Amino acid sequence: MSTIASPLSVAGSRSSGTPVRTQNVMAACSIANIVKSSLGPVGLDKMLVDDIGDVTVTNDGATILRLLEVEHPAARVLVELAQLQDDEVGDGTTSVVIVAAELLKNADELVKQKIHPTSIISGYRLACKDADFFSNMVVDAAQAIKIGDGKGGSLYPIKAVNILKAHGRSARESVLVQGYAFELYRCIS
Repeated sequence: MSTIASPLSVAGSRSSGTPVRTQNVMAACSIANIVKSSLGPVGLDKMLVDDIGDVTVTNDGATILRLLEVEHPAARVLVELAQLQDDEVGDGTTSVVIVAAELLKNADELVKQKIHPTSIISGYRLACKDADFFSNMVVDAAQAIKIGDGKGGSLYPIKAVNILKAHGRSARESVLVQGYAFELYRCIS
């Protein structure tokens, strides 16, 4: 697909095609790379200096992205996504930017393999439904193993949760078993 540029009535131009899609994905990945090293409990701090010389040292993704002067439209979408995540939840801004950038990068690879964007979107929607299903199951499993620590808090011995795989079964057929589950085979002699 070639880039098509056509004049607009506002003294601008319109571009489309593979190069534009690739630039958008690269811009999103650049934003993710900026905040990626600040992720987690051992994330690195960033020192940001603004136009008037004020220095900010932080490892908070929302703060880093808010202080950046991002001009690229696709990169702005990720910055706004992080701001929305911060407003709604108050945490997870770095994670949401990294996940969104990876989804865009993977979608770009699929488009390069001649998979139609509508099919990619359908796949992402299906995965989103499965994510809801499994996130609820994970929360239920964590609640099932929760024990008090004697100080008014709670402990979650995650190693008490085991996952058994049944070959030939759909992931949607997964069930949470309260107690013990054994995978048994019938022996024929």
